[in-house]
Amino acid sequence: MNKVYKNASTAITGINDGAVIMLGGFGLCGIPENCIAALVSSGVKELTCISNNAGVDNFGIGLMLKQKQVKKMISSYVGENAEFERQLLSGELEVELIPQGTLATRCMAAGYGMPAIFTPAGVGTEVAEGKEIRVFNGKEYLLEYAFDADYAIVKAWKGDTDGNLIYKDTARNFNPLMAMAGKVTIAEVEELVPAGELDPNQIHTPGIYVHRIFKGEHYEKRIEQRTVKKVLSTL
Repeated sequence: MNKVYKNASTAITGINDGAVIMLGGFGLCGIPENCIAALVSSGVKELTCISNNAGVDNFGIGLMLKQKQVKKMISSYVGENAEFERQLLSGELEVELIPQGTLATRCMAAGYGMPAIFTPAGVGTEVAEGKEIRVFNGKEYLLEYAFDADYAIVKAWKGDTDGNLIYKDTARNFNPLMAMAGKVTIAEVEELVPAGELDPNQIHTPGIYVHRIFKGEHYEKRIEQRTVKKVLSTL
């Protein structure tokens, strides 16, 4: 089975209106920049996006929000994005905020084939509204369902033609969990090598989870808020 695609535009083939998509990354670190740009160009709409955050204005998922392609965001953090705030307050965008650990574990459960998990996070808050609560050893837990995503789109540092992936530094955040969880997983990588070249001991995502892979290009790798320490002169 050939998993290698020419570019992002060909790799996202089949993502249609109304799809549920997981997008890896944390802040602006390790986000699938090429695939997001391709989704914007495709004009696909009514998307449900599962991501730790919603990008920033004019970058990341923020580009999709600007084009009003996103119907619902399922996230843990949604700051740094004025357009997101505007759409939320105006009722144009449906938003489900969930604790970050719950987001990660629901991804993991989907990858493991588990239908649901129990977690204490959110008990006694708005997060618990309408959800089943059970008591284990005298402590209350929420029932949270595993995600059911049509596609998982991830970004890795290096991959091979069999779909094995290695993430670099902080980009090893939600990407490995989401790569396991999508019905179809699309991976963009900075470097694509022939199968067998990667050290098996360094692989974070086995190729069995990856259905499509391509070499990305022109990564900006932005920082949300660059802070520079002032150096005081000693002269």
